[in-house]
Order: sequence, then C-alpha cells, then structure tokens
Amino acid sequence: MTIARRSLLKTVGGLGFHPRLPAAAPATADPLIASSAVAVTETGSGKVRGFVRRGVYTFRGIPYGASTGKDRRFMPPAKPAPWKGVRSSLTYGYVSPQEPRGHWDKDEVAFVYQWDDGCQNEDCLRVNVWTPGLDNRERPVMVWLHGGGFSTGSAHDMKTYDGENLARRGVVVVSLNHRVGVVGFLNLAQAGGGKYAASANAGMLDIIAALEWVRDNIRNFGGDPANVTVFGQSGGGGKVTALMAMPQAASLFHKAIVQSGSMLHMPGPDKTAILAGAVLRELGITQANLAQLHSIPVERIVAAGIAAAKAVFPSPDPSKPFDFGRHAELAPWAPTVDGVILPESPFAEAAPAVSEKVPLLVGSTRTEFGIGFGWPEFEDFTLGELTRAMTKAYGQEKGMRVLDAFRRGHPGAKPCDLFAVWRSSSMRRAVAQQAAAKAAQGTAPVYVYLFAWNTPVLDGRIRSYHCAELPFVFDNTDRCDAATGGGPAARALAARVSESWISFARTGNPNHEGLPRWPEFTTQSGATMIFDDPCAVANAPDREELSALA
Repeated sequence: MTIARRSLLKTVGGLGFHPRLPAAAPATADPLIASSAVAVTETGSGKVRGFVRRGVYTFRGIPYGASTGKDRRFMPPAKPAPWKGVRSSLTYGYVSPQEPRGHWDKDEVAFVYQWDDGCQNEDCLRVNVWTPGLDNRERPVMVWLHGGGFSTGSAHDMKTYDGENLARRGVVVVSLNHRVGVVGFLNLAQAGGGKYAASANAGMLDIIAALEWVRDNIRNFGGDPANVTVFGQSGGGGKVTALMAMPQAASLFHKAIVQSGSMLHMPGPDKTAILAGAVLRELGITQANLAQLHSIPVERIVAAGIAAAKAVFPSPDPSKPFDFGRHAELAPWAPTVDGVILPESPFAEAAPAVSEKVPLLVGSTRTEFGIGFGWPEFEDFTLGELTRAMTKAYGQEKGMRVLDAFRRGHPGAKPCDLFAVWRSSSMRRAVAQQAAAKAAQGTAPVYVYLFAWNTPVLDGRIRSYHCAELPFVFDNTDRCDAATGGGPAARALAARVSESWISFARTGNPNHEGLPRWPEFTTQSGATMIFDDPCAVANAPDREELSALA
C-alpha cells in the first residue's frame, strides 16, 4: 500500500463554523477520572461505575439482557440477573458470535476503517452510554445501531462510533451489541414449532430490549426517555428501517435516522426457512434431535451458517449496481416478515402506519460503492470502458440513455467519477423510495441528504465511500484521521453535519444556523441537503439519473 503523505494530510484552510461549542471543562477537572466516587449511577439491575473524560461521563458494557447461550439460544432476550454492589463498566462488552470479517486482507480497506473485532461470546447484550451529566436534565437521547448488515459488527468495531464528542454537545448517546447472523436471525419456527416462533427475529428483539432498557434507565444518565432518536448506518440503517415497522418498538423511539441503510424489502418465512434447513443439514441436526442446538459449541453454529449461506445465496451480478433496497431480502441474514414481530416489509409498498408520527432523516453518500480501494488505475477509466459497462448491464439502448443522463447530471465529471456514482445509484434509488413513501404519509416530516465530500485519504481515490459520513456525524474527524485526513476543513464540516443530527434529535428538524435552509422533502421538490464544502440544497439532484434507471 502506498499512501501519499501530502494527500493524507491535505486540508482546506479556514476553521469554519462550529455551532454550539461546549463549555470548557473546569480548570480543576482531571482529563480522565475512573472513580466510584465520581461516575456511579443506578440501573434496574444494580449500580454501575463508569469514568469521566473532559466532562463526559462514559459507561461501557452494561448488561441489558441475560446471556443468550445454551438454553437461551434462539430465544427472545431475557432480563439480566441483578448484581450487588457497584459493577465496573469501564470497557466494552463481548460482541455477538459472528463470521470473521472479510476485509482484513485488503490493506487499504483495513487502514481506513481500522476495525476492532472485539471478543466474541454469547453473553453479548450490552449497552454503552455517554452523557454530559448524571443529573435530571432530561437531554435528547440518540441510540446508535451499528453496521455490518445483519451479519457482523458491534457497537465498538469502528473508532468513529465513540459518542464522547456528541455527548459533549448536549445529548445522551447510547450504543449497543445484539445478536447477529445465524445466532440472531435463524428461522427455526418451521423445524421447531412454537418454542422457536421468535428465533428469526431474535436480533431485532434484542434491540427492542435495549430500547426498553433506555426507557427504564436513561433518566439516571441525564436523558429523556420521551425523546429518543434511533440512528444507524448501512445494516444499522436497515435495523432502523425494520424498527419503523415493528409494533413492539412503536413507543420506544420518537425520531429515526437512516444512513445508507434504506433496506425496504425483508424476506418472508418460507425463504428464511430454506436457509435454516441448510444450516441444520450442515450441523447434522434434524427435528428429532433439535435440542442439540443448545449444547454444541456456538463456533460450530457460526461455521454452519457461513457454509449454508454460501450454498443458498448466489453472489450478486457484478456487472450492474446491487439493488440496495432489496439488500436484506437478497442477503443471508435479515429479519423475517413473520406477520407478528415484523408484520410487513417496511416501505416496500408504503410507509409503515405504526411509525407514521416519527420524523425521518434519510440519505447516503454519493459514491457508496464506487471502485477505489486497492485500484489506483481506476483513475484512468475511459469513456469507452464506461460505455461498455453500462451497455453490458442494460443493453445498448437503455445503456446509452443511462450514460447520457449521468453525463448531463455531472457535467465535466471524469469517466471514473461517473462510474462510481452509477455503481452507487441503487442506494440513491432506495433513499428516494423510502423518502417518498414517508412524505406520502403526510403525518411527520422527512428530510433527505447526500454526503458528497470526498476524502483526501489514499490520494482521493475512495471519494465519498460507504461509511464516509460516520466520522462527521459523530464529530470524530480527528480521531478518525485515517478516514478523513483530519484537520480544520474536515472538522468544520463535521460541526455542520453533527449539529444537524443533534438538532433533529432535539426537535425533529435538522436545521441550524450553520447551514442553508433545509426544506422538508416532498415528491414534488425532492429537496436534498448536499453535505460538502460548501453545503447547499438541491432539488432532486439525481432525479433524471434515477428516472433513466427505472
């Protein structure tokens, strides 16, 4: 891997706007305090001790559920056992058993994302909390749902997920681990009957249990249980989307933010039962000895899930953009539309009535899936190569129509830039569909964004890649300089982006004084905030391109 130092550190002059700068910590405050006398509060299961850093109280790894191992495998989450005394909550908890991350062998990808895979264990139902104070201020609460599809990831697998800087701006931030992959979404109802009726959605029930924990405990952390925003990116955005269609979650959150995660179609029980059958065959388990699922090592179950997924789910066609709106339906692990826990596929036909009063903020990055990691020659991509790619995907007539629409939408763009935007177009189509369905409800506002800022890291090749907005949302651009390059330009944009998320969490409206006026999205206007340097509002900036693709 070759990374130009000049490109990595490149910034644009000017400190720019930074709204609502937090008050400086008292001069006598220690930069880091981990003391039971300083950061102790009560939960429904017992007292917890965290630590204080630069005025923010942090608690990590607090149980919100019991272990999901052995007899609790594939079951709905149970309450954690209470404890006596004060439980130390200084470090993150276990992560859900899951398949190995598939990108560590890709040097540039690992450099930018800088994952922490954590330690796997079935006792993984944990929350983390960052708060400005253990008082009765009742601040807005922002509950973060991590990415990784429904298959991998955790609340601390990326440095950017740290909530300290957001909390310093006056909100309470919560993140959580839940069951993923085969242990969270294995549909055993057909094989095991009523005992396993909820197994296909166990991972989502974990999230609901965490939201119930927030409802019952967050006042003791200075938060307002009546003002909770769920937000997530990629698979986390898919989880937010699913929650919006789940009756059990309806009273547990009040606003929703979907970042590059508009997964609008969820699979039905017949489809997920096929995958479950393949897993059982891999394990040599039948209905007669199904109870063995509760005694074999979880590592064997994870391995069987990986093998079954490869056998049942074909790889997507690499010659055309992946249909992201159907990502959950086309991926191995996802919630199941069972008619009870998840009664409908969210936003597939219309916005779910159960969340009709919940304001929605939804968007994506400009070049989610553009090619750039590990491919410097991508910059020399030619118009002829672009033409051949589009005509191969759609045929001659439609391919040329699509190419013309993208060239008109991005005048002067290089072929590699057009290719990167085109490869990401399915995400924009899913965002537009989700926003239009929500706007058609007419009962709560919807706001749409496009994160278009291109990172200077890796010579700028990766542009506004999938996850590019995360350091800006969490106001962690310096902490995540391997992703942003760090410096004042990134910091100024982070102030604008993060303040929009905070404003939305407070009021359901992302507007603030550091941005141009951000109108609500309507199907007529298609108003979209473009987060870039500078930020600007555009009406339906990709309508012609999406129309050509339809």
